[in-house]
Amino acid sequence: MGRKWNNIKDKKAGKDAANSRIYAKFGREIYVAAKSGEPNPESNRALKTVLERAKTYSVPKHIIEKAIDKAKGGGDEQFDELRYEGFGVAGTMVIVDALTNNVNRTASEVRAAFGKNGGNMGVSGSAAHMFQNTAVFGVEGKSEDEILEILMEADLDMRDIMDEEGTIIVYVEPEQFHATQEAFKGAGIEEFTVAELAMLPMTEVALAGDDLAKFEKMIDALEDLEDVQRVYHNADLGE
Repeated sequence: MGRKWNNIKDKKAGKDAANSRIYAKFGREIYVAAKSGEPNPESNRALKTVLERAKTYSVPKHIIEKAIDKAKGGGDEQFDELRYEGFGVAGTMVIVDALTNNVNRTASEVRAAFGKNGGNMGVSGSAAHMFQNTAVFGVEGKSEDEILEILMEADLDMRDIMDEEGTIIVYVEPEQFHATQEAFKGAGIEEFTVAELAMLPMTEVALAGDDLAKFEKMIDALEDLEDVQRVYHNADLGE
């Protein structure tokens, strides 16, 4: 795939305000996943996936427990899972995933975040066809050859592998997320720098100067929205 997993450095350099926002989003996602089935990660794969992601972002235990307890207690909040697609400067494409209890509010806020920053919302499918759903893992303390051996022994398919500043990033088929996770844990790997199901772009658009500044402002505006869980894009933001 040849693309950097830019979230690694973003997460490690997180600030208190950004962390609070991330934790709140995880609290909502954990609640929704726990309520969708049994509030037990061993029998609820959706919950298990989001908890593994939360671990890589160092989400505090009390936030996780509060969200699961809320689901156990029969919380009556209902959230819709929505996906918006749109465009930024220079032909960039953006996917926005949201969890909301007010569809009209979220649509209006997402549309405004695009429009005020040189972008515009598109129709369903207008951008997603240029992205590929992928499971991504980041592992430290192992070489590429060691990771390849683990995957081969587990008979798992791999899309790509790369070394990013000592972290081995592995891209596998999305349906093999849990199998890959278990293969790594069976080999003694308990901690992941990244453990995500993500929409990764097939091609990237390099940005610089005013275009770069405007695009980053738009992404920040989208990510700051309370209902927005994740934002994917095909811009190459450089270093």
